Amino acid sequence: MAEYKSQIWRVNVREQSLKREPVPESWKRLGGRGLLARILLDEVDAKCDPLGAENKLIFAPGLLVGHMLSSTDRISVGGKSPLTGGIKEANAGGRTGYHMTFMGIHALIIEDQPKEDGFWVLHLSLANGAKWERADELVGLGVYATAPKLIEKFGDKVAIALIGPGGEMKLKAAGIQNIDKDRVPARIAARGGLGAVMGSKGLKAIVFDNAGGQKPPLVSPEAFKVAHKDYTKAVMEHPQSITYRDYGTAAIAPMCQSFAALPARNFSRGTFEKMENISGDALREFTLTRGKPSDPSHACMAGCTIKCSNVFGGEDGKVIVSPLEYATISLMGTNLEIDSLDSIGRLNWQVNDLGLDSIEIGGALGVAAEAGLMQWGSEEDALKLIDEIRKGTEVGRVIGNGAVSVGKKYNIERVPAVKGQAMSGYEPRSIKGTGVTYATTPQGADHTSGLTIRAKVNHLDPNAQKDASLNAQLNMAGYDSLGACIFAGFGYAATPDGVVKRLLQARYGWDDLPDNILQSIGKEVIKMEREFNKRAGFTKEDDRLPKWMTEEAIPENGAVFDVSEEVLDHIFDDL
Repeated sequence: MAEYKSQIWRVNVREQSLKREPVPESWKRLGGRGLLARILLDEVDAKCDPLGAENKLIFAPGLLVGHMLSSTDRISVGGKSPLTGGIKEANAGGRTGYHMTFMGIHALIIEDQPKEDGFWVLHLSLANGAKWERADELVGLGVYATAPKLIEKFGDKVAIALIGPGGEMKLKAAGIQNIDKDRVPARIAARGGLGAVMGSKGLKAIVFDNAGGQKPPLVSPEAFKVAHKDYTKAVMEHPQSITYRDYGTAAIAPMCQSFAALPARNFSRGTFEKMENISGDALREFTLTRGKPSDPSHACMAGCTIKCSNVFGGEDGKVIVSPLEYATISLMGTNLEIDSLDSIGRLNWQVNDLGLDSIEIGGALGVAAEAGLMQWGSEEDALKLIDEIRKGTEVGRVIGNGAVSVGKKYNIERVPAVKGQAMSGYEPRSIKGTGVTYATTPQGADHTSGLTIRAKVNHLDPNAQKDASLNAQLNMAGYDSLGACIFAGFGYAATPDGVVKRLLQARYGWDDLPDNILQSIGKEVIKMEREFNKRAGFTKEDDRLPKWMTEEAIPENGAVFDVSEEVLDHIFDDL
């Protein structure tokens, strides 16, 4: 077998060419989110048009991807965001990251714009490099119709990253779907509009064929095996892993309700009186009593032991959507005062099929309801507005471009967004550390950049949030660079004697790593991301929550967001 070779695969969509290049020295110790930031700083003008030829779309597996470490085979996708105007990383499960490592692709960089209108399927393989095929018969199809056609053509062993009609229309809420181990295109790199960037490159889908590839080599196989075993034991035994395996991410809903941190009625309240109807308990009961194909414990990646995902089926024995997650339940459920998991699941399927971010569209629909475009609690009205997106009407494009777009169009002040991106399902006036994260992360409002709901602090004390947010942000930037799911952190944090350091040493032979390598990586990543945003024109005024959140109190606890601007301006001073 040929020696494993890690390379940069550089695709130019104008020339329809592929160049395989050595990995630059300064990129070798970076993966996932960190590698995206380095490439964007090195190669992209931060002031470029996000949907123009100068922006680049980058796929980068994390540093530990390729070895079936539980919850650690994720793919990071990045570029300049058309939604925020700044740097963007979105990550997903599924097959893509794993396949890329077997092909020796350290990063895939997609450049320029096509010479002519239309969409293409890009097929990447070790044997043939890049092959281009017209995607005329796929244009306009949702991801659920597109993926089976691609699998039929290219075989069921490939990985596929694809966009839906939302990406084709270059809507700012468009994400990039990835097929999972069951060949379902439900694993979305959702946030920040990267599906629109892929659409601007004229790509409907990218097929990764790893035939003839090989597993990334280990410098010290025995040491890796021991560290892998220690980590797996820790993650499987952690109480939170067990909770999420049984109840999914919806298990967090009661905790959010108890803190008055469950977004309701366009973030005007922090509790929802019918929360029990859409909680993890209700979701588990439905999936168990309805039987197959419903499944309360499902892995989004092969080898995951947590299995926090699910398959949510209806009473008729047919799948409604897979998965149904808390992020969607909160933004398309409680935020819209919809209290039916079946209704939320149907909305989720439509948004997935369009290739859109359910958080951003849920936020946009909340603002639309405030503007009188739909009735609170109405699945029918929400579906009609989503259908407007599919039709490409004016109102559909407004909603498909996100919450801020709707607020501007209809002159609504209560828009829950930072840097142009809608907040996820954690009310920042009640979980103020997460509010600090929303405000200061270079990524725009995103809980996966540093959720603090489990931090041992008084969440309402404005003076107790800085360290909680900073610690969470550094850890998450580290995990995103490893290719690790947010829930993998339970196992990594619970494993003694620096298992992340041990794994990296055994994988690469790096013997000069600091003890707290995770936060060391996180610091480097956030510094790079902040530098990109600075070049793009961001200032400290962009690191703020909406003014109305500093004035309008949550009715349940009287809280406003009152963390000082001094804290927001100086949280990263010691990086």
